[in-house]
Amino acid sequence: MIVEREFMRRIAKAAAEQTLPRFRSHGDVSNKVASGFDPVTEADRMAERAIRTLIEEQFPDDAILGEEFGIKDGTSGREWVIDPIDGTRAFISGIPLWGTLVGLKVNGRAVAGMMAQPFTGELFMADGSAGYYEGPGGDRKLATRKTCTLGEATICTTTPALFLDGKRALYDAVEAASQLARYGTDCYAYAMLASGNVDLVIESGLQTYDIVALIPVIEAAGGVITSWDGGRADEGGDVIAAATPELHAEALALLCG
Repeated sequence: MIVEREFMRRIAKAAAEQTLPRFRSHGDVSNKVASGFDPVTEADRMAERAIRTLIEEQFPDDAILGEEFGIKDGTSGREWVIDPIDGTRAFISGIPLWGTLVGLKVNGRAVAGMMAQPFTGELFMADGSAGYYEGPGGDRKLATRKTCTLGEATICTTTPALFLDGKRALYDAVEAASQLARYGTDCYAYAMLASGNVDLVIESGLQTYDIVALIPVIEAAGGVITSWDGGRADEGGDVIAAATPELHAEALALLCG
């Protein structure tokens, strides 16, 4: 394994100590952009600080990239990528479809990662050798379900409104061909894909910290995750994750127009 699962549990616990007391507490919300709404909370900042402290103590030579506090350079060829609360809009709305994302890249490639949802008590992680779930219902290995066609698939996206510049029509074609669509799921959708509950996740305009932690989780569970052009998704952008290669290929054909 590349990362000890116990270290991921420590990260999840440290983040939860900052996020859970502030969830549904109606705390202050700041807007990070002058045009539009990109919220950040004290929980985001405090959770990222806690995660950074653990990583710096354990791996002082590793680089760190976090959504809230930017880049710390390293010399090891390893880079930790942090989104302390992915789904801040859900967080400030009291909806538990958010999570803490921490991923590890080695020489630019995502190789291990975790998504923790402390309100539901769930941890989804990949240590470089396999994918694991810990939480209600008992611990087990992650595995996607074997859905091979869009007509049988459940598809998730945060909101179709994020598909801009002609991408909405491409996404709509995939949704129209699928059996069921669900919105507003943020990182939780990828966890549900890896645990065999949904089949397809399609997003647009992601940042690297939105996806690095989730790539190893999906791949360890047997799924496929790429950019819309079929390449690696480590840098974010337009991303598609599917339960099987067959489903990925069918959806990707529609996204490519």
